[in-house]
Amino acid sequence: MNLLKAIQSNITCRYYKDDLVQDEVLARVFDAARYAPNGGNRQPVRFIAVRNEVTKKTLRDLYLPYWRDYTKGIDLGEIKVNSVRRMLEDANYFADNLHTVPVIVVVCAKLQDVHPTDHELGRLSIVGGASVYPAVQNMLLAARMEGLGTALTTLLCHEEPKVKELLGIPEDISTAAHVTLGYPQKDFPKKLVRRPLSESVFSERYGDSLSGIES
Repeated sequence: MNLLKAIQSNITCRYYKDDLVQDEVLARVFDAARYAPNGGNRQPVRFIAVRNEVTKKTLRDLYLPYWRDYTKGIDLGEIKVNSVRRMLEDANYFADNLHTVPVIVVVCAKLQDVHPTDHELGRLSIVGGASVYPAVQNMLLAARMEGLGTALTTLLCHEEPKVKELLGIPEDISTAAHVTLGYPQKDFPKKLVRRPLSESVFSERYGDSLSGIES
């Protein structure tokens, strides 16, 4: 598959088949993930592939309260999302059936190997994820190339202590995300809907248009 087509069609998947994801397929997906850029080549990212039914149900039960709070915030107008009602219905189905997804990948990071350069700016650090989430994106794209659907969530990071205890994660390792992975029930779209480049790409100064970009 052409890489650009994989990028443009890699939709968040919320409906999965029951089909088993073979170990060799998972190995190829994780192999691609480890080649992502990371500061100082310290390679802080670790992955746990969870397929045990009881463990997945426990993760689902930890996830649901935070998802319910999130949707409540949307209904109250406290959380802004650019979504139609159908998308929220799909997300609700996903939350309720999280335990049925073939694989839940728990993404972890060794924090002592992450070097945020913006932690003294008096705001939430963004740079802290720069050595972590490129590996996640590599994993998502490699999964797409294998015909696998994925969904990335960080809600379970609220329950990091319980997740770490459940999965035997060492004290010096932190959770960074959870990714569901499996063969999708529905076909991938040809291209995702995104804001036009003219709203997000600028020349020389913020807000100044770059020539050649369509509005």
